Amino acid sequence: MTYGLIALCCLLFLTGPAAGLNPAYGSGDELLAAQRAYFHRWGVVPAELFEGSPRAALTPATALFVHGSWVHLLGNMLFLYVFGVMTEERMGRVQFTLFYLGCGYLALLGYAAANDDSTQSLVGASGAISAVLGAFLFAFPGARVTSLLPFLLFLPLRFPAWVVLPFWVTLQWVAAGRAEQGPGVAYLAHLVGFGLGFGYAWARFRPATAVSSRGPQHPTAAPPRAGPPAEKPGRLDHE
Repeated sequence: MTYGLIALCCLLFLTGPAAGLNPAYGSGDELLAAQRAYFHRWGVVPAELFEGSPRAALTPATALFVHGSWVHLLGNMLFLYVFGVMTEERMGRVQFTLFYLGCGYLALLGYAAANDDSTQSLVGASGAISAVLGAFLFAFPGARVTSLLPFLLFLPLRFPAWVVLPFWVTLQWVAAGRAEQGPGVAYLAHLVGFGLGFGYAWARFRPATAVSSRGPQHPTAAPPRAGPPAEKPGRLDHE
């Protein structure tokens, strides 16, 4: 299912207006207008979500498959590939799928509840992917992750997940405290998703902690970003 989710997100992005490859959406101002309409239709608009509209109630699910830019898509899919495969193997295909969709929905819902007056659309899979990171941390805390650190000239260094992922959460927490209302990254959705994922794994796999804590001997390389961004493309100049 990890590969299927990646393929679906990529397919929807390539055929949608954000990729800029589909001539049906036009170009220039016409393309920008199509992108805004697309994000508004399929993304989460907090100010509309709690008005009782059935269509709006579905948007925390549809928004998981919509991305605002190439960087947004590739960053999220890389994180999903790195951490999703092992997490899915541990949970099982069906359980992982329900976990991914459920935590992703609740992460975006949590962000919307905290910003219920916002009229900007929120799209991206990072709430769900953050949940995968949380579950991975509990299930494989000793798994070594290769990271590229900008302040060390992007030298590839290997750290256990219990070092890398809490550090990532700390970055999200600090960024969320400094974030202002406007286009950019919805750090709160990352934090909610991560907490949900870790809590679910704790409740589900707690009896097997001693077995899972050793982690794999041959880790998968991690992406060189601080975290998978959930974008708010209410305006297209968000990054």
